[in-house]
Amino acid sequence: MKPLIKDILALPAASQEVVVRGWVRTKRELKNFTFVEVHDGSALTGIQCTFEHTLPELSTGASVEIQGKLVPSPAAEQAVELAAQSLRIIGKADPASYPLQKKRHSFEFLREIAHLRARTATLGAVARVRSRLAFAVHEFFHQQGFQYIQTPIITTSDAEGAGALFQVTTLDLEALARSARAPDYQEDFFGKKSFLTVSGQLEAETYATALTRVYTFGPTFRAEKSNTTRHLAEFWMIEPELAFANLHDNMCLAENFLKFLLSTALCDCEADLRFFDAHIEKGLLDSLKSVLDSRFTHLSYTDAINELEKASPESFTCKPVWGCDLQSEHERFLTEKVVRGPIILTDYPKEIKAFYMKLNADGETVRAMDVLVPRLGEIIGGSQREDNLRTLESRMQELGINPQAYNWYLDLRRYGSVPHAGFGLGFERLVQYVTGMTNIRDVIPYPRAVGQAEF
Repeated sequence: MKPLIKDILALPAASQEVVVRGWVRTKRELKNFTFVEVHDGSALTGIQCTFEHTLPELSTGASVEIQGKLVPSPAAEQAVELAAQSLRIIGKADPASYPLQKKRHSFEFLREIAHLRARTATLGAVARVRSRLAFAVHEFFHQQGFQYIQTPIITTSDAEGAGALFQVTTLDLEALARSARAPDYQEDFFGKKSFLTVSGQLEAETYATALTRVYTFGPTFRAEKSNTTRHLAEFWMIEPELAFANLHDNMCLAENFLKFLLSTALCDCEADLRFFDAHIEKGLLDSLKSVLDSRFTHLSYTDAINELEKASPESFTCKPVWGCDLQSEHERFLTEKVVRGPIILTDYPKEIKAFYMKLNADGETVRAMDVLVPRLGEIIGGSQREDNLRTLESRMQELGINPQAYNWYLDLRRYGSVPHAGFGLGFERLVQYVTGMTNIRDVIPYPRAVGQAEF
């Protein structure tokens, strides 16, 4: 394997011969010299290649192979550059139509050319941070003795009970509509209605009660028509489940996990994060380091509502009252004004949480937890799971959920039930938080949202 540009930039300037391969980001011509900056995506910076002649046939966007000698660079931003000896243009790029010219492009425009936007400095940096964080997820859970499992993408259950599901079918719906016949799902591929999964949690619980510690990391889908900077229809979820564990164990795992990810990003993505700090969100590095160095404050939902009610009425668009689902403005107020640091909120009203969460002794709240961080609000949501069969069946009946449809899930409480817990972390939400990017559609290669399924 030939060295990448990041490896070449780390070599000493000892006039050694190297070969650079990549794409031309900029070309600058003087009277008898041409300066070409080449990137291959391996690092934030490219390498400057200097030619002692003009290059009228070379344009921005072209792919090239340049051979030459490494020499000390007079430029302050890099130690070495390439004194070019030969150039091979691998793939040309028409300068009249190439959309990435040497100027700032809006993120809205770049989403229209998502197949090319990774060539920009910002989206390339996002991709590198995303890649490193994904690997760190597996590193952390491997070190903690978790087994990686792959839960199904096609399912017949709605883990969240929200009903915002994408249906999967092989029936010819257009033909059925023309014939005015209702679909008979017994004739469908799976013999019943099926959907894209909203979560792998329920299936992960089945493996946690066999392997003790497991996690999933894969795509999930929500058909919510939320056209916001925080929502996607297709996104990746990280969902650990651990047996013989309570809410406290879950909170410890969540805090340690988040700190491991932030530490890895700060250590291994330093140049990219400095770029985000300078060009995307001022103070980003200090904010991440503050969370890393903080002890997460534990606060009950009831105490949080009491703190929010003390604030002036004009502080919020949505008035906080006990029993309401906290909004992002409430979560940020708690982390940025009340505690001034990360918080783990616990013991939410049962009415605003899912059926599988462990009921507290008061009969009104459940052992749920949300991890809140400054600048964002909720970043992790989880709970201790209800391990008592009768209580779980009762909760399902309260919510109008047919226990027969979840008979396999209830078997976990019939045969060797144990206390167990877990949480979910939306991977794009994490990448957005670490990079400071304001729109979640810019931290996934090809965003899927309302009315958007291009590429």
